[in-house]
Amino acid sequence: MNEIMKPRFRLYRRHAGMFYLFDRLTGKRESLETSDPAAARRLLHARNEAQQQPLINRQIARAYLAASDPEIGRRTWRIVFDEIVKTKHGPTQERWFRASRDHAFDLIRDLPVFETQADHFLKVLERGRVATNVFLRRLHNFAVDVGWLPWPILPKKQWPVIRFKPKRAIMFAEHADIVERERNPERKAYYELLWHLGGSQSDIAHLRAEDIDWTAQTVTYRRQKTKSVACLHFGDQAAEVLKGLPSSGPLFPYLRSVRATDRGTEFKQRCRGLGIEGVTLHSYRYAWAERAKASGYPERFAMSALGHNSPAIHRVYARNADMALPSLESFETKANKAKLIRFPRPTRRQASATPSTGNG
Repeated sequence: MNEIMKPRFRLYRRHAGMFYLFDRLTGKRESLETSDPAAARRLLHARNEAQQQPLINRQIARAYLAASDPEIGRRTWRIVFDEIVKTKHGPTQERWFRASRDHAFDLIRDLPVFETQADHFLKVLERGRVATNVFLRRLHNFAVDVGWLPWPILPKKQWPVIRFKPKRAIMFAEHADIVERERNPERKAYYELLWHLGGSQSDIAHLRAEDIDWTAQTVTYRRQKTKSVACLHFGDQAAEVLKGLPSSGPLFPYLRSVRATDRGTEFKQRCRGLGIEGVTLHSYRYAWAERAKASGYPERFAMSALGHNSPAIHRVYARNADMALPSLESFETKANKAKLIRFPRPTRRQASATPSTGNG
């Protein structure tokens, strides 16, 4: 309270001439360009009032909010991080835990949420990376949604644009090289199923033999990220891969036991050995989507298979649904067989020799 009541600016006069302001905070002096004592006092009062009013308003707001939330003055961003991590599960919880250790957040980690200003966020964004921008937005939105922030610190339009690195699909030739060079049977089958099913790396790694219905030739599993149920037909090529995997229990016992980052590192090492750049395990999903579009696979099936936001997800992705997604392999086969037959254009002599079909 002493910080609020003590005026920041002090008035003084030089040799019965111009009046000056002295800033107690910065130590700077500023001329008021007037020798009138009354005008100088009015300017002094205006400066101090302008400086004190925001602080007074903040204290008044703190008093009102403390009545409903006694922790508002002591809650830091470290606590917000901890609460968000508690609400997450599985890989999502791991991603949030890694994000909370980002050194860019050290600037605000122990800063009270209520005392945070836009400058604090901008400094964090300046020091951080793309992931810092993404998780800081989510952190900020969580604090606003639960009422720990009475108002947004940064308006939506003032957040820096998130610019991800360019991503691309893995080409079939690259995939073939990786599979051909792979000596580990489990990893080899894993990469093959990523190509045929288009699932995320975690979903495919956690498949079980019980997820396969050989009669209907479908694979049904619950997605790790969204918890929705996926049910897809598989073709003959994928069937050959599945037949070589365990008939009960996990299909990939080792790969399901390691972290997603470790699976990604192993794949990156294989790409580096073959001189393949710009692809990750997630590139298999891009490849599946591009193949689906090129072969004429219905868009609503493709969106559902990839788990993208679509009403078809709720109608198709159910374990006991009457409808299962057709295999992409069957659509590719049809597309390759359906070749257009081009007839040669008749010459002028052939056209003139053609008998008339008119009634005349």
